[in-house]
Amino acid sequence: MARRARSSGPLDLRSQAILRAVIEEYVTTAQPVASQALVERYRFGVSSATLRAVLAELEDAGLLMHPHTSAGRVPTEHGYRYYVESIVDSVPLPAVEQLMIRHQFGQVEYASEHWFRLAATTLASVTQAAGIATPAKAASAHLRRLDLVSIADRLASLILVLREGALKQVVCTLDAPTEQEELTAVAAHLNALLDGSTAVDAEATLAGLPDDDPATPIARRLGERVVRALHEFDAAAIEELFSDGLLNVMAAPEFAQSEKLRRVFAALEDRAYLARLIAAVAGSGTVRVYIGSENPAEEMADVSLVLASYGDPGRAVGVIGVLGPTRMAYPQAIGTVRFVSGLMNELIDHLYA
Repeated sequence: MARRARSSGPLDLRSQAILRAVIEEYVTTAQPVASQALVERYRFGVSSATLRAVLAELEDAGLLMHPHTSAGRVPTEHGYRYYVESIVDSVPLPAVEQLMIRHQFGQVEYASEHWFRLAATTLASVTQAAGIATPAKAASAHLRRLDLVSIADRLASLILVLREGALKQVVCTLDAPTEQEELTAVAAHLNALLDGSTAVDAEATLAGLPDDDPATPIARRLGERVVRALHEFDAAAIEELFSDGLLNVMAAPEFAQSEKLRRVFAALEDRAYLARLIAAVAGSGTVRVYIGSENPAEEMADVSLVLASYGDPGRAVGVIGVLGPTRMAYPQAIGTVRFVSGLMNELIDHLYA
């Protein structure tokens, strides 16, 4: 879980406005913010001396810091955390953008394997950061449909389409040469028997097949391969992470050293780490923000994550979000992630309907 920043106590409205100005200037320019720049661009109704005194107080509170000998200040992780939790609200997507995104998802409504790619691409495009998405993962996968395709006399390709949106393909060895016509009939028989089944359900169904039916031996043999594939899917951790917008992050001055970013994406390739993130985010029921060192993985200390789960913990859960430098436009990122996760919830509900 994200660690809470140390409390600096409530800030008065003037201090909040100045902290907000520093953060938003820094997010825009990536340059330390000098008091003179604030005087020139904002009307706080205070003298330069008072402004400098407030900046010093914010620095003493751990909300701002001098990065080196610069005359300007930059936000600390604690400053970003205070900004996210106490100063700003999320910025909702404009209605026109919402309609455009809904239209894009509508084009792939019945191709759920594309939703995750589209979610990552949409988040990257809107936030100008990196969008990430994981497929919804159920504790127990359900079979939607299977197909059998002849490869050779004694080989067939078994293609499973799962209700959770995944597609699995395995090669099966047959006891005797089998024509495509017979494989098609077996597939139809198994589809009738196993539609909507989990691995446990399928095992029970196959065990109850009548021994005196000539169709039972091949149905059992291929059905057992279906069961094994379902068990393998259930046992696997998160299988895939879809990401887009890496170039957006690489363009940030914080990542002039590409090695930093390489470590970040190496951490995201760790399926166990992803599984822990999903568990934490799914349990929160809201958008979660991990800022810098709040991230559970040390390699992620230079970035922020804005994440939300989608789906139903009782059926299937995935995560979508935005990854970028800690110098992130958090209100926009939070609003965009919230909208896309809500849209993904609608799609998952439709999938299970």
